[in-house]
Amino acid sequence: MKRGFLTIYAGENAAVFRALSAPARVDMLKLLCVKGSLNVNEIARELDLPQSTVATGIMILEEAGLVETKAAKARKGYQKICTALYDEILLSFEDQAFKHDEDVIEVAMPIGLYTSCETHAPCGLCSTEGVIGLLDVPDYFLDPQRMQAGLLWFGRGHVEYKFPNNAKILNRNVNAIEFSMELSSEVPGTNPDWPSDITVWINGVAVGTWTSPGDYGDKRGAFTPGWWKLEGSQYGKLKTWRISKKGTFIDGVAASDVTVDDLAIGQHSSIRLRVGIAEDARNTGGVNIFGRGFGNYGRDILMRIDLAQ
Repeated sequence: MKRGFLTIYAGENAAVFRALSAPARVDMLKLLCVKGSLNVNEIARELDLPQSTVATGIMILEEAGLVETKAAKARKGYQKICTALYDEILLSFEDQAFKHDEDVIEVAMPIGLYTSCETHAPCGLCSTEGVIGLLDVPDYFLDPQRMQAGLLWFGRGHVEYKFPNNAKILNRNVNAIEFSMELSSEVPGTNPDWPSDITVWINGVAVGTWTSPGDYGDKRGAFTPGWWKLEGSQYGKLKTWRISKKGTFIDGVAASDVTVDDLAIGQHSSIRLRVGIAEDARNTGGVNIFGRGFGNYGRDILMRIDLAQ
C-alpha cells in the first residue's frame, strides 16, 4: 500500500485543501497513519465521532486521493476498510503553476542501468522473474542481466548512474535538479529498527544524506512479486533530493548548503548520480533500491531538471 510523501502546491489541488480544512478529517488521517487500516465504526469509536460524520469525512478524503477504501466482509454484510495513502503532506509555495513543459526535463532511469559500482555483501539483484546470479556475490553486479533488475541491495559501497544532460544540449541554464527513488536500509531478513545513512552524490559532490529508519518487511510491497519471500525487503520510502539555488533539500527539509551551481552541470555531457553508503557514515546499515516491479511505487529513479526561463 502506498504510504509516502505528497507535495501539494499553493493554488492547486483544491480537493486536497478542502479535505484538510476540517480538524475532524485531519484527525482521521492521523489515526489511520498511527494505527493502520480501520473500518468506519472503529474510526468513529476511536475519535468519539458520529458514524455519519466519519463516513462523510472518509468520502471527502477518498475523493481527494488521501485515503483508499476497500469493501470487506463483515458479520452482517460488508464493511468499508480505510487506509491512509501518505505519511507526510508538504505545502509548497514554489511557482510550479507557472512552469511550462519546455522548462522541465524528466528522465526515468531503470535501477539496473548503473554504469559503475562498488558493492559489498550482503548484496544481490532481482528481476520480477527471479534472483539474478548468486546472492552475496558482488561480481554479479557486473552481469549484463542487471539491466532487468527491479530490486538491488548492498551492505556497503555504491552504484552510479549517468543521466543525459539535456540541459546542456538545449543550451539552457538550470535552476534546480532533483532525484526521486524508493529506498530502505538493508539487513539479512528485515528489521524496522536498522538505521542507515544513505548518501547521494551528484557529479562527485555529496549533496545530502538521509538516515533510513529500517528495512521493511512487515507486509508485502504493493508491487513486490508473490514469489519474493515476506522475510525479505518488501518496500521502502520514496525520497526526493532537490538541489536548487538555495541549497539541498530532502523531501523539502534542508539537508546541506550545496547549491545547483556547485554541481557545474553545464560543464558535463552527463549528470552522474551516485547512491550509497559513505566511508565515514555513522550508521552503515546498507541500502535497498526499489525499481519497477518492486516496493510500494514500482518506478524507476526519476531525474527532474527545472530550467531557467
